[in-house]
Amino acid sequence: MPRRFFRKFTFKRHQVSEQWFMTPFRHLLHDHRLWGIRRRTVVPAFALGLFIAFMPFPGHTLTGALLALAFRINIPVAALATWVSNPITMFVMYLGAYQLGSAILDTPEREFAFEMSIDWVTHTFVTIWQPMLLGCVILGAALALVGYIALDLLWRSSIADYKTRKRNNRRDR
Repeated sequence: MPRRFFRKFTFKRHQVSEQWFMTPFRHLLHDHRLWGIRRRTVVPAFALGLFIAFMPFPGHTLTGALLALAFRINIPVAALATWVSNPITMFVMYLGAYQLGSAILDTPEREFAFEMSIDWVTHTFVTIWQPMLLGCVILGAALALVGYIALDLLWRSSIADYKTRKRNNRRDR
């Protein structure tokens, strides 16, 4: 099931490499691990994307794709998994990360309102960046670990179920 699910959303390697903006990377994109739907490349790519989604910097999708290229894991899955962090979930994620980081560092929590602006970064973020970054790393690593284990177990159980059904169909003939 996971393989069939991910296959619906995959990009074709030749379609991506023919784009004009991919010219500098064309020689790197011929590795089948970057595009294939295999458990050994999809599961770590999913975990990488979840980890990057918690990091408080812009460009999650690009960062996910570049790190997937460096680690030789599935690029589309890593890039799409970063979309867990979006304008709807971002406030809750970063507030939770800040609260966790403050509790670990034993610093007093400050009230802040998260907004995506330069003024917020220059005035508020500079005062809370340490607990927030620590919380983001811890929560990102925890979510990546949970996502890795959950998707790996789902994938393995799907394969076991497929093999069982195949054996039963052979036996019934």
